[in-house]
Amino acid sequence: MASALEDDEIDNDDYYSLLNVRREATQDELKAAYRRLCMIYHPDKHRDPDLKLQAEQLFNLVHQAYEVLSDPQARAIYDIYGKRGLDVEGWEVVERKRTPVEIREEYERLHKEREERRLQQRTNPKGLISVGIDATDLFDRYDEDYEDVVSGSYPQVEINKMHISQSIEAPLTTTDTAILSGSLSTQNGTGGGNINLALRRVTSAKGWGELEFGAGDTHGPLLGMKLFRNLTPRCFATAQCGLQFSSRGVRPGATTVLARHLDKNTMGYLQWRWGTQSSMNTSIVRDTKTSHFTFALQLGIPHCFVMTSYQYKFQDEDQTKIKGSIKSGFFGTMVEYGAERKISRHSVLGATVSVGVPHGVSLKIKLNRASQTYFFPIHLTDQLLPSAVFYATVGPLVFYLAIQRLVIRPYLHSQKEQDLEKQRESSATDIARKRQEAESSVLLMQESVRRIIEAEESRMGLIILNAWYGKFVTDNSKKHERAKVIDVTVPLQCLVKDSKLILTEATKSGLPGFYDACVGEEKCLKVLYQFRGVMHQVLSGDTEPLRIPKQSHRIDNDT
Repeated sequence: MASALEDDEIDNDDYYSLLNVRREATQDELKAAYRRLCMIYHPDKHRDPDLKLQAEQLFNLVHQAYEVLSDPQARAIYDIYGKRGLDVEGWEVVERKRTPVEIREEYERLHKEREERRLQQRTNPKGLISVGIDATDLFDRYDEDYEDVVSGSYPQVEINKMHISQSIEAPLTTTDTAILSGSLSTQNGTGGGNINLALRRVTSAKGWGELEFGAGDTHGPLLGMKLFRNLTPRCFATAQCGLQFSSRGVRPGATTVLARHLDKNTMGYLQWRWGTQSSMNTSIVRDTKTSHFTFALQLGIPHCFVMTSYQYKFQDEDQTKIKGSIKSGFFGTMVEYGAERKISRHSVLGATVSVGVPHGVSLKIKLNRASQTYFFPIHLTDQLLPSAVFYATVGPLVFYLAIQRLVIRPYLHSQKEQDLEKQRESSATDIARKRQEAESSVLLMQESVRRIIEAEESRMGLIILNAWYGKFVTDNSKKHERAKVIDVTVPLQCLVKDSKLILTEATKSGLPGFYDACVGEEKCLKVLYQFRGVMHQVLSGDTEPLRIPKQSHRIDNDT
């Protein structure tokens, strides 16, 4: 679970790749791979002082990999969390007979304790900026026959309302959190603001409670309380009550929600609200990997309505979603449709068109940037005008495609290049170390490779003529890019056994004698070899398994 580790805690050593074994390798396979590498790297096999020192360093690395993978407990930790997972404090107290599932739970507990120590230094800021725009003059202008109406030659677009809210969380202890929030609103020249303080305590794994205190110039002081409780593994409930003080007196209010898992992807909700706007609401929400469906029915004062919505999630890198909904009640009928898409690593842009009676036509644009939300509702017309619907639908789409091509794509490409350059710079020391290890490995392999080649030649077996690993430029449109490859002929020949070469499904940069010369870029392995006196050639992806010789690799001399 990569998310359980910090971003900077990335393992550079793949023990499976180093030993060239499957992730499901048995103890016998591990021993065979370990003994094979010991024949190359054991210090006693080398007399030259420099080679002996290099062999000792590489032998220790191979021995460390074997120790971890041959220990069931350490291997389970490594499989789940990588090399860094072995460094978490507290593993020494874990029982040796625990299963991988129990080890995962224990790691989560230890990781949680470490995170809780950091928690008190963190906040979780959230913000919303909403700017309401009145653009009805674009479609509902007065006719020129009305001479008494003074208007310019251009339609007027006005900002008629704004809302700004912000909140932060301040962990006090491992169970207590203070939440401070505030907001400012203005509409048509009048407005106000309020500030709230909430204190939340987690009482157990099943529930928490919250006290809220608020004050403002629009509604007056507020006292409230909220409770959450898991009733069963499939059911939970929330209860909220409050007292709102104003010049008209005290206005009490209460809300309760009962929710239940109907199946793996479906939730059912029952809500009862009592106060200035009393209502009863029931809804069903189904959320899957490819879709989100909601149906809701409300009976209340002053609004009763029925609503259904559907959202389809495309399985692409940009996490594109299209959605539509219809809502009908005493207030009228509203149809909405729109889409949203991820435009950068932390930003999601969405647009929704609302068409209804008596509301008219509106366009809502929303940008989520990390924990900040920017919302722009644009009211186009009070009537159902086809022209307003057309421009509200086509306008944002054309604008997005233009911005995507002219701004977003060049920006993301530039950011990717900058991130890649930073990654290279930060990995420069590690790459230099890996390169030195690889060069040392090649020197230590020379004697073994000589014996392997002699044995293979005697039986017309497998001879690696040339092998390169790294970035190959095969696309004509990318000829300006420079190939970055290293010669791995000797390391591959060293892995040949009984006229066969088998590489497992793992990055090849971890193999003995290999290193990553182009961090962050797509890599391949190209091999030119001879078997039974016939030339063969193959190009394999970095993490693809490879088995040679194969008839399909044969080079046809007639061509």
